[in-house]
Amino acid sequence: MTAKPISSNRSRRGTATVEFALVTPLLLLLLAAVVDFGMLLRTATCLTDAARAGAEYGSQNATTSQDIAGMKTAAANAEPGISGMTTTAVQSCQCSNGSTVSCGGSCGSGAVQIYVKVTTTATTAAAFTNSSLGYNGTISAAATLRAQ
Repeated sequence: MTAKPISSNRSRRGTATVEFALVTPLLLLLLAAVVDFGMLLRTATCLTDAARAGAEYGSQNATTSQDIAGMKTAAANAEPGISGMTTTAVQSCQCSNGSTVSCGGSCGSGAVQIYVKVTTTATTAAAFTNSSLGYNGTISAAATLRAQ
């Protein structure tokens, strides 16, 4: 039975320490990027839900489709955790053939169809900025529904 030299065990431990020191920053960078992407995805999902809630309120009937403040309030109440969220809401009307018409007007090819569009926007800071990604910190979502 031959014993291994002590320097061999120390060399292996030293190699493992160097490998750990080289790999750890890369793993931490990858973990930070995953967390950053997850936060951006969460914000985008919340903005989409808020826009949908505002559009659902406005699409209830012709009266609520004119209630711009009510659509904004419904969107804000749907996602109170998103700070700095701005909401815009608009009402538009179309004929059945797709041509735009005044909401007080009439269509020769049928009834006027009323639509509401709610857009929510928020600014969120990314932990990592890279100009090649095309991300400027602003996330936006929109929902369009036809009024009943």
